[in-house]
Amino acid sequence: MRVLLVLILVGFLAGTAPAKEIEGVKVEPQVAVNSETLKLNGSGIRKKFLFKIYVGSLYSTRRLTSGPEALSDTGDKLIRMDFVYPKVEKEKIVEAFQQGIHNNTPELAETAEVKKVLSFFTDDFKRGDQVNIFLGGDGTVVAKHNGKLLGTIISRPLANAILAIYLGDHPADANLKKGMLGK
Repeated sequence: MRVLLVLILVGFLAGTAPAKEIEGVKVEPQVAVNSETLKLNGSGIRKKFLFKIYVGSLYSTRRLTSGPEALSDTGDKLIRMDFVYPKVEKEKIVEAFQQGIHNNTPELAETAEVKKVLSFFTDDFKRGDQVNIFLGGDGTVVAKHNGKLLGTIISRPLANAILAIYLGDHPADANLKKGMLGK
């Protein structure tokens, strides 16, 4: 009977893992999106030169350990960016997204879908801001800034192109890619 109680307690505690902290940002072990629970796949720091820009986290329906596996996975995903740099101008974010798409999926770089998603970003990002990009398995892309809806578009190729910015063959930050893949 005691063994059973211990096993139940251990199972309960394992299921309620506390948030970890990176650069003062609490990274939750799971998030709820559209009544579905996505689990933290991994997280890390996006750096540009020597500057820490944001804590990037990948949440998914199942454990993903490689870029190709993540890009072929049809489950829902969430990319979360928690900004730690004092201020990042919207032009810099748009430029970084354009470059990431051009580097990984150049055939989509000038499409209407890419232009539309880039038009979602109309404000600068400041320390403490959170940007969520939901990538639905059906191709739904939903962007939010501090909980405010920026826009929605449905395009499976676009959803993969956005994911490839982080996990493609030419990621924006190789160390962030490793972190998001839990390595």
